[in-house]
Amino acid sequence: MPAEGANLQKELNPLANAERQFDEAADRLNLPAGLREVIKRPRRVTIVSLPVAMDDGLLKVFTGYRVQHSIVRGPAKGGIRYHPDVTREEVEALAAWMTWKCAVVNIPFGGGKGGIVCDPSKMSKGELERLTRRYAADLSDLFGPESDVPAPDVNTNEQVMAWIMDTYSMHERRTEYAVVTGKPLEVGGSAGRREATGRGVLFCVREACEHLRLPLSGARVAVQGFGNVGSVSAALMAREGAKLVAASDITGGIHNPAGLDVGELLLWVADHRGVKGFPGGQPLTTPIVEHDCDILVPAALENQITHENAARIRARIVAEGANGPTTPDADRILSDKGVFVIPDILCNSGGVTVSYFEWVQNRMGFYWPEKEVNGRLEHAMVEAFRGVLSKAIEHKVNMRVAAFMVAIERVVKVIMLRGVYA
Repeated sequence: MPAEGANLQKELNPLANAERQFDEAADRLNLPAGLREVIKRPRRVTIVSLPVAMDDGLLKVFTGYRVQHSIVRGPAKGGIRYHPDVTREEVEALAAWMTWKCAVVNIPFGGGKGGIVCDPSKMSKGELERLTRRYAADLSDLFGPESDVPAPDVNTNEQVMAWIMDTYSMHERRTEYAVVTGKPLEVGGSAGRREATGRGVLFCVREACEHLRLPLSGARVAVQGFGNVGSVSAALMAREGAKLVAASDITGGIHNPAGLDVGELLLWVADHRGVKGFPGGQPLTTPIVEHDCDILVPAALENQITHENAARIRARIVAEGANGPTTPDADRILSDKGVFVIPDILCNSGGVTVSYFEWVQNRMGFYWPEKEVNGRLEHAMVEAFRGVLSKAIEHKVNMRVAAFMVAIERVVKVIMLRGVYA
């Protein structure tokens, strides 16, 4: 393999990137080598083979993963994704990011993540249900309100969480809502959960705009990944007066310098399952991350901004709605360009924050109105953003390094207080 290709492949390895981000912050904190190993390595990696009866009567075996990176601050917490490109390394990286995400927003969870190698677009609802229930049954010894609490992620949703909750409850012979979050309201879900990640992005962008003295009203926004997170972010920023000038998803990309009508676009996506063909915009001819805008929201998958395109980013603010959209090599380029990056472990932590609220409500058996949920979320996100910004200014580092420093310090303090059991 040519050297350039090998370097790019290394740059796109999510686990290597997660470790590089950790190491840079750990270096600044002067963490001892032994302690680094304790908090860098995952606590447990589980791989399961999942035989499922397909609609045609044939059996097909799927591979599933669940990684618990850390439980020192509380139960492992993290989503489950269904995607043909799921790998063990990806799930390990995502689990580690969840540890730091929960710590940076200061909620009492550790980090976990799950995934199944499958293409849900080619599976029936019945096949997806059987696959989900088999996965939940095989991992029922790991899952639990006090041990490991899954949530939705890429290509999973409220219905999948309801299947997992029901499967676990059947095995336990009691209804246990708190085993998963992101559930439908009717089975223990929380008001405001579906919009929580996008709403958290808004709160972070609003704080960043205030810090940079960039008015959010009138700011031009481009959203990569016009799904749940991206569309909610766009809609909420539009309410604040921002102008959505470009949007993309798996079907393609569109733009309009005068602004896309977010309400009409949401209706179009609901009817056509994608932004492609929206009559209020023109097709994009360049990658959306390079589009001329003030605020870029990468809300798709990992590794969208790399050393190859980072120099062409024209946004003033990059608000990471997705996990791992920017590689460490790209981070350095963006920092040199003066781009203000709101890192994923801070920017998209609204989802896990309201998941925590859902877990709390399940365990109390008492549910809050949406206004209260949103108010608590705003308080948590604003406090987390300001804490990270203060760390960044104090140590003269970018927001990602600062966020990791805040998170690692919190995890290390708990380890030191608890000690290492031997």
